[in-house]
Amino acid sequence: MTIGNRSLQDWENTFADFLSSSVTNEDAAHDRAHIHRVVANARMLATAEQADLSIVIPAAWLHDCVIVPKHSPERSRASLLAAEAASTFLRDADYPAEKIAAIAHAIHAHSFSAAVPPQSLEAKVVQDADRLDALGAIGIARTLMLGGAVGSRLYDPDDPFARDREPDDRRSAIDHFYTKLLRLQAMMQTNSGRAEAERRTRFMHEFLEQLGHDIDAGVAGGTRGARGSTDYAEFAR
Repeated sequence: MTIGNRSLQDWENTFADFLSSSVTNEDAAHDRAHIHRVVANARMLATAEQADLSIVIPAAWLHDCVIVPKHSPERSRASLLAAEAASTFLRDADYPAEKIAAIAHAIHAHSFSAAVPPQSLEAKVVQDADRLDALGAIGIARTLMLGGAVGSRLYDPDDPFARDREPDDRRSAIDHFYTKLLRLQAMMQTNSGRAEAERRTRFMHEFLEQLGHDIDAGVAGGTRGARGSTDYAEFAR
């Protein structure tokens, strides 16, 4: 595929070089490996949904070109800042001007915290691609890594699965499943994204089920702070 007078692969090399030189504050959940996985997800979904790769691929590469820490009061503005930075970069790199606004929208709309509705198929693909990386085995690993990085505990020993309290992922990593992760499947925008999210969410339920059994096994009396075996992965309120 040619975009302007350059191949898509050539552009992707340019995007990767830009990230290497400009993004210096990666965190445990938003590192270079995350970018590569989102690009792979985006390519898969764009192919299935017949979306425009000349919009989807640069948006996927650049969606986290500005990183704001998870609990920063500016967190909800991260995708807007990234969209602005990406637009400047793409103009300076002579990317086709008619594509830049659509790329910026896809970047702005990808964020969970920004709550910007995606208006194009391409924006829907990029949003789904990013959210898929919060699900399944990689989503579990990212959640636990980030929880450790910010100093939160693994779970609340008195109520591990937020049965009798509001979940708070500032307090424990497992609460993040209930504040966000288990809700993502219902928010997917494309048919192919929804199917993949269902598969990955099923695995997360299995993980929570096993975690509940393991917690019970290590607690005197076997039941303190845990729910019945069919309720471990129940959606939060």
